[in-house]
Amino acid sequence: MERAPLLSGSYYDGGEELVGPDGEYRQARGLKEWWYVFRIETVKLWALGLPIALNIICQYGMNAATTMYVGHLGDVELSAISISLSVISTFSFGFLLGMGSALETLCGQAFGARQVHMLGVYMQRSMIILFVTSVILLPLYIFATPLLKLLGQQEQIADPAGKYSILIIPQLFSLVVTFPTQKFLQAQSNVAITAYIGLVALLLHVLLLWLFIYVLGWGITGAAVAFDISNWAIAIAQFFYVIGWCKDGWKGWSISAFRDIWSFVRLSLASAVMLCLEIWYMMSINILTGHLHNAVLAVGSLSICMSLNGIEAMIFIGVNAAISVRVSNELGLGHPRAAKYSVYVTVSQSLLIGIISMVVVLLARNHFAIIFTNSTDMQKAVANLAGLLSITMVLNSVQPVISGVAVGGGWQALVAYINLGCYYVFGLPLGFVLGYVANLGVKGIWGGMIAGIGLQTLLLLVVLYKTNWNDEVDQTSKRMREWGGQGVDSEKLQNNQPPFGNGQT
Repeated sequence: MERAPLLSGSYYDGGEELVGPDGEYRQARGLKEWWYVFRIETVKLWALGLPIALNIICQYGMNAATTMYVGHLGDVELSAISISLSVISTFSFGFLLGMGSALETLCGQAFGARQVHMLGVYMQRSMIILFVTSVILLPLYIFATPLLKLLGQQEQIADPAGKYSILIIPQLFSLVVTFPTQKFLQAQSNVAITAYIGLVALLLHVLLLWLFIYVLGWGITGAAVAFDISNWAIAIAQFFYVIGWCKDGWKGWSISAFRDIWSFVRLSLASAVMLCLEIWYMMSINILTGHLHNAVLAVGSLSICMSLNGIEAMIFIGVNAAISVRVSNELGLGHPRAAKYSVYVTVSQSLLIGIISMVVVLLARNHFAIIFTNSTDMQKAVANLAGLLSITMVLNSVQPVISGVAVGGGWQALVAYINLGCYYVFGLPLGFVLGYVANLGVKGIWGGMIAGIGLQTLLLLVVLYKTNWNDEVDQTSKRMREWGGQGVDSEKLQNNQPPFGNGQT
């Protein structure tokens, strides 16, 4: 499969080449050179990132739409569904997404190294691992009510939340298919189809919510049934697209999917821990808030803020996936400078988007809660938290990008340790002290946890600055050989020869 050029216009006006014959960048030394790099990487980033972001936003939109519809049934229903989605569902979603991120590393690097035939095998391995993981996660759904009560949630919230959690068990197993097929397609930059599928599924979900909740009067049961149907629609559509239209990567079911599965599990677990420590950290805000006085108002207002923060986060998860594909593809091709430059451009653009999001939230602080609730008290509580929400949006614009670089380069274990220290040793205890000891309530809890995110972002930026991208190419080559592919031939790369051992294209 022939790799597309970076850009047809990727040359200087004076005739000096910006990109060498091997597809790698020359050293950028001046403003004009950096401007061309910026243009090239911007086009490549958003050609990948926008469709992925649209797909992720549509999937997240199902949660937001469910919260909106149920929120108009009452404050208790809003808090119950928010707890179920943000604690139980997000816990499993984050773990399975993290396990699937190992596939993002391997498929991206294999595609870059021209080992396209390995993508289908990796995808099947991931499905096997995610299915077993889903079975292990089942008790969280079945015993959600007693678990939430054990965590301190009030009975009026825990009972309906537990009922909803049991009803969305089918959605859990849809992720076994959704995540591996999604990563399979993303690694090949085949992302437009996932955006179309996600958009159609979101429209279907909104229609089903209206039908089941308002027409048939099924309440939260109807919300759960709509959630299950819509998520399985995504899984089935993506799977049939893979087996019907992706013949290069999909060669049919293979016994090879069961080989070296433990090595694959180790990388999957590192990915899961890295991502889950991030997702569960923000999820824990809802748990701590549930112990405050007037928990229904506190949890409801925080959940609305987290819903808006989640919309921005989904955009950056799309950017996360795009930079992961860019880094893994370029490392697989043996292009360390292209990987580095793509990271610099992505971080700068993401920070700008985060600042714009902060300004929008501050300007609309007294109005945006109206789309979620009719309660005046809830709207005032949300406006009171808008300042913290705006700071969170800025920090969350950079952090997911760096995590995407970690996935693309296979650094999941290192980032997991950083997340553990910054979030759970520093941020979470600080939030508890500010919220309960200093009596700052939900503002104190959230403020302390923002400090943890800030520290983590700073450390990850240091890691990026210290990264030797030539060493990352060597690690990628070793990983490809370990899991059945063929890595970059470093000696050929240095001599400007085709970097692949067998010369496949």
